[in-house]
Amino acid sequence: MSTNDFVKFLTQQFVRYFDQPKEKRRKKKTTRKDHKPPLSVQWFGLVPMAISMLIKRK
Repeated sequence: MSTNDFVKFLTQQFVRYFDQPKEKRRKKKTTRKDHKPPLSVQWFGLVPMAISMLIKRK
């Protein structure tokens, strides 16, 4: 991908985002925050989750 294509893509995304109504943008932001993974998964990946699943299974 050339630099020109990348700048074109970023511009399209930027314009698409700001063409949306403000309420829709806020709603999308809050839903993204609500579906955030737990901190242990976010910081350390799937290893803590796998260990906890193994402990719960035994």
